[in-house]
Amino acid sequence: MINILLFAHLQEALGESKLSIELSDVTVAQLKEWMEKHYPQLSLQQIMTAVNEEFATDTTIVKSGDTIAFIPPISGG
Repeated sequence: MINILLFAHLQEALGESKLSIELSDVTVAQLKEWMEKHYPQLSLQQIMTAVNEEFATDTTIVKSGDTIAFIPPISGG
């Protein structure tokens, strides 16, 4: 089980801030592909990812029990 946290427009698009999914031993890139396939309203191409509160790359391995945060870019001024 992987715990997913969604922020900003991702949370608004899905109507949820947290998800739990049955995946393990996948890369962040594979997780993003899975998420976009099952939740087509999400676009995760330019999204920063954190695994267990540490920034991660698309090659980071995600294991059962991990918490993943998808963090969209922030703009403002």
